[in-house]
Amino acid sequence: MSKLTFIQTVAISAIPIIFAITLHEAAHGLIASRLGDQTARLSGRLTLNPIKHIDPLGTVVLPLVMLALGGIIFGWAKPVPVDWRNLRNPKRDMAWVAAAGPAANFIMMLVWAVLAKLVLNYEEVFQGFSTPMLYMARAGVTINIVLMVLNLLPIPPLDGSRVVSSLLPARLAIKYNQIEPYGLIIILLLFVTGILGRILWPPIAAIYNIVMSLIV
Repeated sequence: MSKLTFIQTVAISAIPIIFAITLHEAAHGLIASRLGDQTARLSGRLTLNPIKHIDPLGTVVLPLVMLALGGIIFGWAKPVPVDWRNLRNPKRDMAWVAAAGPAANFIMMLVWAVLAKLVLNYEEVFQGFSTPMLYMARAGVTINIVLMVLNLLPIPPLDGSRVVSSLLPARLAIKYNQIEPYGLIIILLLFVTGILGRILWPPIAAIYNIVMSLIV
C-alpha cells in the first residue's frame, strides 16, 4: 500500500482515535456503575457520545501533533468521574474499574483486526472502499494497542497504577498514589527524552506483529 499524505492519515485515523478514547472512558464508567458507583451515570458520562468525553488537548491537538511528527499516536479523553467510596469493595473494585479501559482497547483492537481480515478476504464486497477501509482498520489496531500498553504503565494516574495500588498494602498504596500530581510531568519527561518510546515500542510491536500475522 502506498504512503499516505498527512491529510489522508488524519482522515483514516480520526474514527479509530475517537472510538478508542471514547470507549476506553465509557468502559471505566460502565464497570464502576456495575460495582456500585453511579457517579459517571449521574454525570452523563456513561455514554458512547464522543462529545461528552473529548478533551480538546488530549483527544484532538495531541493526536494531530503526533500524526504530524510521525511518532506513536496517543492521547486521552476527559477522565470519567469515579467515587471509590461508593464501590462495594473499594480496593478491589478500583482495580476492575481501571482495567476496564485497557480491556476495552483490547476488544476494539480485535474488532478492527476482524474488519481488516474481512476486507482482505472479501475485497470485492467493499469494492472502491477496500483500500481506505484497510488503512482505517490497521490504524484502529495500532491506536488501540498503543492506548492499551500506555495505560498499563504503573505511573499514576494511568490505569496500570490503579491496579498496582489495589495490590499494595494500604500504607504503601497511599505513598504510591502521592506520585499522581506529578504523573503527567513524568510521562512528558519520559516522552521528550525518548525513554517512553523505548519502553512502549517492544510490547506494541510484538502485539502488532502477532495481530497482523493472524490477519494476512
